[in-house]
Amino acid sequence: MAKEIVTKIKLQIPGGQANPAPPIGPALGQHGVNIMDFCKKFNDQSKDRPGIILPVLLTVYKDKSFTFIIKTPPVAIALKMAAGLAKASSEPGRVMLGKVTREQVLEVARAKMVDLNTTKIESAVRIVEGTARSMGLEIIK
Repeated sequence: MAKEIVTKIKLQIPGGQANPAPPIGPALGQHGVNIMDFCKKFNDQSKDRPGIILPVLLTVYKDKSFTFIIKTPPVAIALKMAAGLAKASSEPGRVMLGKVTREQVLEVARAKMVDLNTTKIESAVRIVEGTARSMGLEIIK
């Protein structure tokens, strides 16, 4: 018999750096989840990607146990790493901060395919290109 799900929690945590401080502690504590247990498991699974923001989908069950899935970094984070930027443009469309090549966009799209709501690589590339434009990145052919 399957466990009864109480809630699902979405968090974005830097890889290998989960700790019981906010926002993790309060989000998990209100559902009775063992915060330190989650932090240790998350840090073990994400130690190969230190400092990279990772989305986590945490499922909490009625008996206070939990499971979690670590997803790929958000497209914006991946594009900032590809372009070598610290932050995106505050005025996208007017102020272009960097450039990414078509190959870099394709690489990010391939990495995010499992988390995007499309099965076609062309559609995934268009999603990534839209994010790049909204961040103030120019796409070089």
